Amino acid sequence: MKKAIIGSALFILIITACNKASQAPPADDFNTLKQQVLTDFANNIAVSEYLKLSVAAANLNTSIQNLEANTTDANLQSARNNWKSMRQIWEQSEGFLFGPVEDFDYDPNIDTWPTDYTQMDSLMASSNPLDVSDIQSLTLSLRGYHPIEYIIFGDHGSRTAAELSDRQKKYMTGLSTDLLNTCNDLYLSWTSAPINFAQEVINAGNGSSRYAKKQEAYLAIVSAMIGICEEVGGGKMKEPFDTQDPQLVESPYSGNSIDDFRNNITGLQNVYLGLNSGKSLKDLVAAKNKSLDNTIQSQITAAINSFSNMTVFYEEAIITQRVQAQQTMDALGTLKTTLENELMPFIQQNIPD
Repeated sequence: MKKAIIGSALFILIITACNKASQAPPADDFNTLKQQVLTDFANNIAVSEYLKLSVAAANLNTSIQNLEANTTDANLQSARNNWKSMRQIWEQSEGFLFGPVEDFDYDPNIDTWPTDYTQMDSLMASSNPLDVSDIQSLTLSLRGYHPIEYIIFGDHGSRTAAELSDRQKKYMTGLSTDLLNTCNDLYLSWTSAPINFAQEVINAGNGSSRYAKKQEAYLAIVSAMIGICEEVGGGKMKEPFDTQDPQLVESPYSGNSIDDFRNNITGLQNVYLGLNSGKSLKDLVAAKNKSLDNTIQSQITAAINSFSNMTVFYEEAIITQRVQAQQTMDALGTLKTTLENELMPFIQQNIPD
């Protein structure tokens, strides 16, 4: 009998210890985690990805200059490969589309679509020198990724090097140089004076001129995650889906549209899970609400995986695979709702400072 009492007491102690281990961490530990997540987001996600973007922009610019100087199909393919490599990094960076990229209109200067064919034809027939300074004065639909895409890919990669005119080659070189300059400026806006936006995020609630409280920085990050769900599911996919108009599809010349969409949500996943080492939103949420963390992770995975159900170009899927396209939009809508109705209140409740 006595042994049974001792055993029961020991069992109670074990259960109590286990319950304490599963409870939220002490306040000091959570405060440390709140700061570490912001620091690691700024350094490991934003600064790291924008540096990769600048490097990729330099590679694209070099390959396009080579194509202009020596217009071969091999050099054309190299330019296409570098365009797609850069595009992947950019689309993933749209998972944290806030700060300088919006403040200084870097996003529309880089990624406005659809391309205005009529104005492009007029530009090609004009006497505009097409130097970088000339490119910078053009309407947004004639700058950035998509005019380059149109020139080097044609209709889903059907263009040959021999088909490129001298004016097109001059234009694509000016475009790629302008794109490189914009990406370099974007990177420097996160790393150098006078803005050094990484430090604004890191010092949120502790001297940041942008974010008086840590909560404000976290809400900006979560709002960007919500925003990319809406942009992909409610804009990039839905508008051409509703109208069944292939001309409204992003990245149609390269056939890269579905990859673009998937990379947008992969960028969101990178923000939530973190890249390489360090702490991320996942750690913050799991520390207080593991069930919510599991839900968010599973919904992100489901959304990303759903893109694979579309097996044709998106401009074809809006006609022939509408069920699959709708399933992806539904998955994005589900994720967006969770981020709005559960993750946002979690931040407001648990990070009041």
